[in-house]
Amino acid sequence: MANQKRVGVLLSGCGFLDGAEIHEATCTLLSLDRRKAALVATAPDVAQMHVVDHLAQQPAVGQGRSVLVESARLVRGRITDLAKVSAADLDALILPGGFGAAKNLCSFAVEGRQMRVLPAVEALIRAMRAAGKPMGFICIAPVLAAKVLGADGVRLTIGDDAETAGAMESWGARHVACAVDQIVVDERLRVVSTPAYMLGPWIADVAAGIDKLVAKVLELA
Repeated sequence: MANQKRVGVLLSGCGFLDGAEIHEATCTLLSLDRRKAALVATAPDVAQMHVVDHLAQQPAVGQGRSVLVESARLVRGRITDLAKVSAADLDALILPGGFGAAKNLCSFAVEGRQMRVLPAVEALIRAMRAAGKPMGFICIAPVLAAKVLGADGVRLTIGDDAETAGAMESWGARHVACAVDQIVVDERLRVVSTPAYMLGPWIADVAAGIDKLVAKVLELA
């Protein structure tokens, strides 16, 4: 389609405890597909921080996995190494949450306010901002936007978690409390966020917020 929007979906593995949250990623993909957007799935070609046994909900000692390879599970293998994706390839960018966003795309899960963002992730967020292209951040992923765009006073939500909100505001971001099925829009910076599984409780409520986020991101694109 001539006017089909190219939307990057930046994944962080597969599984909410050590990668991308599967419901959030799938709801994002479904919402994009229903609106006929062109998917550009991407992930960094790096090792996961660790592997978690999702049944025991404990780290699987001695195991290692690739963020790119695991992310490919979510998109039936149709994925591109983040190193090969630029802002010029996209009309918009969306980051689902899951602990992978806080472990593999940055170090928030272990370093909190002293977190570092993976250079390729930070570079893409900054390039999208410089190009005036919209971005959506889901669940815990808004910490990435808060860290990278905090100096710009970006408005974001992760729901109502005071500790995480405090970290975001320490970087200059403005946190806005928000219900799971709603979104926060920073019209100035073209950034949209929704709490998703930061609040839960399950798929229907999370999907409602994500669908609104996708709709708004595409409207801004």
